[in-house]
Amino acid sequence: MAGHFPFSGKANRVSVYAFFEAHNWSLEAQKVYFEHWFEWTKKFVQADPDLQASKGVLFAGEHPHFGTHADHDFHLHGYAIATRLLDLGEFIKGAILPKLDHDALHALEEEHHHWVKAADAVAAEHPRPEAPEIGRYRHV
Repeated sequence: MAGHFPFSGKANRVSVYAFFEAHNWSLEAQKVYFEHWFEWTKKFVQADPDLQASKGVLFAGEHPHFGTHADHDFHLHGYAIATRLLDLGEFIKGAILPKLDHDALHALEEEHHHWVKAADAVAAEHPRPEAPEIGRYRHV
């Protein structure tokens, strides 16, 4: 069931960004989607004694930043949120999803469906700009 999340399977920043592109999400919509995942993960970590003890400090701040690239957008065209989601997704995939039973995974799938709809609504208000002619992964 977890295969429906953009960081499931053999995910990388390209596959996560491809998920964003498939939905035609602007940076504002991507941010809303990421923030849903971050808040869900933060609540899960705070409720789980083992994760709270080992990873709680990663979720102690006020801002939804996570991962090695949390505060850096070193690619052209706004790949920071995709990279941030990949970092968070790797944590979710390795530390949280194995703890969920079938019913909890099903509930997460349903919640995920609502997060996608919320990001779609933001994308409708803030459309994604047209891509320029240069390659997407040129470093600055």
